[in-house]
Amino acid sequence: MLQVGDRIPDMIVQDQNGNPFETKNLIGKKTILYFYPKDNTSGCTAEACNLNDNLLSWTTKGYQIVGVSPDSPTSHQKFMAKYQLNFILLADTEKTFATACGVWAEKSLYGKKYMGILRTTFIINEQGIITHVIEKVNTKEHSQQLERMMF
Repeated sequence: MLQVGDRIPDMIVQDQNGNPFETKNLIGKKTILYFYPKDNTSGCTAEACNLNDNLLSWTTKGYQIVGVSPDSPTSHQKFMAKYQLNFILLADTEKTFATACGVWAEKSLYGKKYMGILRTTFIINEQGIITHVIEKVNTKEHSQQLERMMF
């Protein structure tokens, strides 16, 4: 998994509209980049809505929020419309970005092993360098968790 001090990898993935999104475009902006398993699931919805509810606070501090999951652009569009999300969602359908960041990994549920997204948030500075990593995300209070860690 990427750690503090690592540079965000150069990748091209689709945004929620199916347009190419180059991760190098994150350089020059402070970014909260969060990986989540699936649109419209309880934890992922709570996390997205909490970040969206606090979006003005983050943009005032100079941050943009970008979410990433393996869902399709169409799924992201529906998710965004249903919950009025106002930030970019990236469709990492091939899991290349998640793999490069070290968050596509083996998980276990009730003794069954499977591959999936490790819910993780990376805080990235204007130079594209990771300044903070959260691996134990509190989905219902993610913004508050970020605030406590960063400030």
